[in-house]
Amino acid sequence: MDSKFLPTDYNREPITLIAGRGRYPALLTEIIRAKGIPLKLISIKSETDDSLIDGFAQEDHVSLDLGKVNQLLKTLKSFESKYVIMAGQIKPTRLFKGLNPDIKLVSILAKLKELNAETIFGSLVEEITKLGCTVLDARSFLDDHLASEGVMTLTKKQPSSDILEFGINMAQNIAHLNIGQGIVIKDKTVIAVEAFEGTNKMLKRVGELKLKDLIFFKTIKKSQDCRFDIPVFGLQTLELMKSLKIQTAALEKNSVILIDKPEVLKAAEKYKIQLIGFTPR
Repeated sequence: MDSKFLPTDYNREPITLIAGRGRYPALLTEIIRAKGIPLKLISIKSETDDSLIDGFAQEDHVSLDLGKVNQLLKTLKSFESKYVIMAGQIKPTRLFKGLNPDIKLVSILAKLKELNAETIFGSLVEEITKLGCTVLDARSFLDDHLASEGVMTLTKKQPSSDILEFGINMAQNIAHLNIGQGIVIKDKTVIAVEAFEGTNKMLKRVGELKLKDLIFFKTIKKSQDCRFDIPVFGLQTLELMKSLKIQTAALEKNSVILIDKPEVLKAAEKYKIQLIGFTPR
């Protein structure tokens, strides 16, 4: 089986990738192609990396402006896409400026009681599903790159079980409120909460405090729609933790993607940063 996150009836049919920025969609592309699965790309202007786009033939790629939902749906029809996967980040501020929505998106936004990434992307997934497409779990094919149970990199000092329990509970409570997917604690005090600004900007705020023995937690809420908005942890965040002297990260098992996991674990060992996978409570 190619991935435990795929539908049971999936049989290596072609996939259309809707890609944002970052290494995540490139890693996914490499894995899918290595399995011999046909892949097409819908890129987002000013978001998707050029290096990813350059790897696709012209007939297998369409570039769209963010907010042009009608064009997106028409492209999926022209690609005859039965399976779709969404991967990569969209700059958060573009939800409020530079979106330039078409009439279709305006009508979608008008129906939403809350305006956030979850409601917007959730509505987009609904529109794609109406075409007869299956939007795949964003963890599909990435089983080997997910946080795993227990200590993934070992350092001399281990956080106590009660402090870990405190952090896990607080992180999940914050995620449940749709505020963010990450927090930083010291002992049994929440030092920072990730909100709209994202993980790395939160960590930079924490770094200004110059505190020791900090632990970064990353999780998802229990009702998370895993077809979009899956948390990732990569070398960029690890490098930032090193520079800020944050020595421990606790990541939810099977829910946080470690982008290029072997390289991340190797670098964490080198920097003496402890990575711990935890089971949701």
